[in-house]
Amino acid sequence: MLLYDKDLLSVQEVRELVEHAKTAQKELAEKTQAQVDQIVKSIADAGVRNAKRLGQLAHDETGFGIASDKVIKNIFGSKGVYERIKDMKTVGVIKRDEAAGTYAVAVPVGVIAGLIPSTNPTSTVFYKAEIAIKAGNAIVFSPHPNALKCILETVKVIRQAIVEAGGHEDLVSCISLPTIQSTDVLMSHPDTSLILATGGSAMVRAAYSSGTPAIGVGPGNGPAYIERSADIHKAVKCIMDSKTFDNGTICASEQSVICDDDMKEAVQNEMKKQGAYFLNEQEREQLGNFILRSNGTMNPMIVGKSVQVIAELAGLSVPKDIRVLVAEETGVGRGHPYSNEKLAPILGFYTAPDYRKVCERCCEVLYYEGAGHTFIIHTENQEIVDYFAHRVPVSRFVVNSPGALGGIGASTGLMPALTLGCGAVGGSATSENVGPEQLYNLRYVAVGKKSLEEIRREAGEIELKPEAVNLDAKQIDEVVRRIINQLEAI
Repeated sequence: MLLYDKDLLSVQEVRELVEHAKTAQKELAEKTQAQVDQIVKSIADAGVRNAKRLGQLAHDETGFGIASDKVIKNIFGSKGVYERIKDMKTVGVIKRDEAAGTYAVAVPVGVIAGLIPSTNPTSTVFYKAEIAIKAGNAIVFSPHPNALKCILETVKVIRQAIVEAGGHEDLVSCISLPTIQSTDVLMSHPDTSLILATGGSAMVRAAYSSGTPAIGVGPGNGPAYIERSADIHKAVKCIMDSKTFDNGTICASEQSVICDDDMKEAVQNEMKKQGAYFLNEQEREQLGNFILRSNGTMNPMIVGKSVQVIAELAGLSVPKDIRVLVAEETGVGRGHPYSNEKLAPILGFYTAPDYRKVCERCCEVLYYEGAGHTFIIHTENQEIVDYFAHRVPVSRFVVNSPGALGGIGASTGLMPALTLGCGAVGGSATSENVGPEQLYNLRYVAVGKKSLEEIRREAGEIELKPEAVNLDAKQIDEVVRRIINQLEAI
């Protein structure tokens, strides 16, 4: 029987892809660490070779971001990730505890479902393919429909690189007919062992409700605090560089700037010098009505667009050399659009009386949206760092670095990643920058150390020592009497 219905065809495709991936993964599980590493290296090298072409393809297809920045992200997602994971031991015994008599064996989870967003499509494919294979798994991608062509082309490059390194090309594959049904089937397929979800909140919620173990991430909405000890020029440069990198499509980028009340003028003047445009009250309201939809979610029309495009869409007139649009904000939540995540060169601007009130405001912003994700601070005061580090509900706390690049591990020592866990506070299964270590299980082998008789004897010794349980002789007599009564009742 021939199938013509797109939904049915996509579901059938998923079933075949998972079946082939399962076969390829079993073959990979028999390879040595050196053989696995060679496959990952081949993918990384292919990523560098094709970074420019795929970056341009992603930009042309999605209309998001800046092509040259997407090239950098492709190199980061391939070579940058590889350099961090290349020496990780992920095959066989990976740790021992001689004193405890235990050791742990890495066990691949199997077939992973990889959900790919349209904001960072090609770079995320390289990154997820590398960490999945490094951990001994196969991965089947569900692409965002708006980035289908560039994702398929990236997968083609990766499959060729795998074959060149002696691996099975079906270790990495991709749905070519993406539908809601195909993604649902991929996530709930009995041979799908784990979902690695990067995308919108709705997609992540679907992953967690699929019945399959999932690692998903929530929205970013990171505030950036310029504290009074900071070099204002350097701090503003970091923020502007971060917010304009690929037109703000990285979720760890700054979404608002906050400073003490008495620093407001100095910070705003420096931001203006570096290309920020502060909206007047009418412009602020006009853009605010455009950047969010009626249901309170971000308008996709602003995502990854330049200031000039956004201004034109919103009916604003701004100078041509403006890099970032800034709106002063006084509240958080519905009715305060600049307190939301904005994956575009748009910032909210807050002030507060002192660092304690700043911390309260930052927590308020994050609990409204972005809990568990990223916070950025510019300061030379370690005590201030410690104060905020103990209070703000985030998994990434970036100090004196651009939020976008610092959060993903490009300008900091964090694990290079494009899937950023938000921990329990953000509804995520992990708070880590996701790497190979989150994509395998550990099988613990434990040698017997005690017999049952020894355990009973030790337990008895503890019961008979009054000081061990902090009881006096009269209390012990009462406990013994109760035990005897219970035994007689039996």
